[in-house]
Amino acid sequence: FVALYGVWVYGVLFLIIFAETGLVVTPFLPGDSLLFATGALAATGALNLWLVVGLLLAAAILGDAVNYSVGRFIGPKVFSAHDAQTRWHRLLNRDHLDKAHAFFEKYGGKAVVIGRFVPIVRTFVPFVAGAAFMTYPKFAFFNVSGAILWVGICVGGGWLFGNVPIVKNNFSLVVIGIVLVSVMPAVVELVRNHRSAARQS
Repeated sequence: FVALYGVWVYGVLFLIIFAETGLVVTPFLPGDSLLFATGALAATGALNLWLVVGLLLAAAILGDAVNYSVGRFIGPKVFSAHDAQTRWHRLLNRDHLDKAHAFFEKYGGKAVVIGRFVPIVRTFVPFVAGAAFMTYPKFAFFNVSGAILWVGICVGGGWLFGNVPIVKNNFSLVVIGIVLVSVMPAVVELVRNHRSAARQS
């Protein structure tokens, strides 16, 4: 693909990372595995490492910023009910938004940074942060910090290990492993919540 399309590959990489982090409707796009593969390709000289890192950082930061803005615009309009007369109103109750705001003011920074490393979750965290009116300067700081860590670790990992013979010869398995490790924290948390709910009942 890189050999066929040359410089256009940089644009495609930018668009994929921007869409995955910036559009709520595209959480299925690859993130960690794509960054790792990009780092591995850069190590072979097929891609310029610093250009790739700069573009992917910009895509990740801009994507989260756009997603936050959309959440901030749409959230209050969707979560507008103050009563609990119907199931729909209970689900979209404004009180939920107020609680989410309090959560993001207290723990939002961790959620924005850690969410970067969890597939699907990273697409929704900035949207919810915007809907919950997490203050923008605070969000922006953790958005940039999380993007630097995410892109740096994933692309750096590909650069360092992507062309090690055992990794190179089993690249598909390594990519699957990256995805599994990424979703592991969410799975552990779900199991804990399920056990906790089972004990209470």
